[in-house]
Amino acid sequence: MAELKTSAELAAPAAAVWELLTDFGDIQRWWPADGLIQMERVELEGSGIGMIRHIYNKGIPGFISERLDFLDPATRTWMLSIVGTRPRGITAYIAEGHLVELGADRCRIDYRANVTTEPGREEQVKKGLLTTWTVMFRGLEQAAQKLAHERHGGR
Repeated sequence: MAELKTSAELAAPAAAVWELLTDFGDIQRWWPADGLIQMERVELEGSGIGMIRHIYNKGIPGFISERLDFLDPATRTWMLSIVGTRPRGITAYIAEGHLVELGADRCRIDYRANVTTEPGREEQVKKGLLTTWTVMFRGLEQAAQKLAHERHGGR
């Protein structure tokens, strides 16, 4: 099992980013509608800790199932795992995110995952995950900026 880590600074308030992240079932609210990875739909199973979101992406057969394993508002930490059929090359995936406030309109996400891959697929999986995470961070930043703008009366 290998650990993959990254951090991203977002030009958005931590409270807005956290609000989006904690609504685990509504990932389409903040996932970019354009770009490399486009969601077709999300189906939910359960609610709260233990809930699973089945994500169907355009042009990709099947779905990815992510389970919310942990959520701590006090430390703004969350954990999720991919369950069921995993993306090609991945045999196990557990991720942890931590949101850090850097100021009124800035925050940082520290994100890491323990990933096990099929032999010889390590670099391909690493590249794919880093690309996916970059899309995730961009979507969160844009949606949180919009949310903060709406909350402050369009100012």
